[in-house]
Amino acid sequence: MRTLLALCALLLVFSCKDDGEVDPPKTPEELAIEDLTGSGTITWAVAGGGSVTRDGRNETNVYQTFELTLNSSPGKTYTSINGADLFDAGGSWAFVTGSLDKIILDGSKPAAKIPISFTRTGDNLILTFSIVAPSGRTMPNGAVAGNYTFTLRKKA
Repeated sequence: MRTLLALCALLLVFSCKDDGEVDPPKTPEELAIEDLTGSGTITWAVAGGGSVTRDGRNETNVYQTFELTLNSSPGKTYTSINGADLFDAGGSWAFVTGSLDKIILDGSKPAAKIPISFTRTGDNLILTFSIVAPSGRTMPNGAVAGNYTFTLRKKA
């Protein structure tokens, strides 16, 4: 019986042997992707404590059910829900060339194809961007031009 216990203990020791391999450190881009998508996908929402301002005015009521889901694989894609006239329902996203704290969403709505700055602190993601009115045009009522800040909460 002692021999059997000694053999089991020996097996346990050798099966737990560290092979000395260490995961390489993550690149700055990998870390930025993790901020936005975690280990693959994160949904960010206004509900649960988020807010939206445009030109310093509270616009949370317009976007109270807004959600933005960012995926890192396969490919960098996004979907949005209740983005009013700002966000497309989905598409792909990328980092602004030379900057890992700004993204660009593809699409045709006003928030597409413009740099969107982001900062993440814990379960908060803050997106800031500006939509400029076309020069020489009068904007109709309900126009979306302005400086936006979306404070989103990580959806559980």
